Amino acid sequence: MRKITLVTGGVRSGKSSFAVSYAKNKDGRKVFIATAVPFDDEMRKRAENHQLERGKLFETVEEPYELADAITRVHSMYMITVVDCLTVWMGNLFYKHEQNTGLISAEIEKFVTALNCVQSEVILVTNEVGWGIVPENKLAREFRDMNGLLNQKVAAIADNVILSVSGIQINIKGNRL
Repeated sequence: MRKITLVTGGVRSGKSSFAVSYAKNKDGRKVFIATAVPFDDEMRKRAENHQLERGKLFETVEEPYELADAITRVHSMYMITVVDCLTVWMGNLFYKHEQNTGLISAEIEKFVTALNCVQSEVILVTNEVGWGIVPENKLAREFRDMNGLLNQKVAAIADNVILSVSGIQINIKGNRL
């Protein structure tokens, strides 16, 4: 049964903890798709802490770039997939495609198409990056815009959208989780 849940909010708002906790309470095999590339000690420590939080209930797939392919590969093998996080993936795409928004848009479309084909439950974590001031530089504005576009496209096909604020989850769309 296809079910897509988007968990969005600010940085350190409880999104990831909620997504993992929600998934832990579901029956079936679980996979965690990590999009981050731990490039320094702080990031490595953060990744280790997330792994400890998940425990042994999740298998982990690390995929910083080809997220559509990863979703396509795993959705039939697992009942629950947690993807953390779309915003980090967007940053990876900006690096990979050297800020070419046309190529990044194509990656977004490929990802949304893959999500539409899943037959399992997928929980996606993302950040709301457009609530602050307008960024001063073009790159930051393009990143904000593309991340907002990604979030809109995923929210449009999601069964549930949850906003996480200060550790409190608010249903925006769909059934109360």
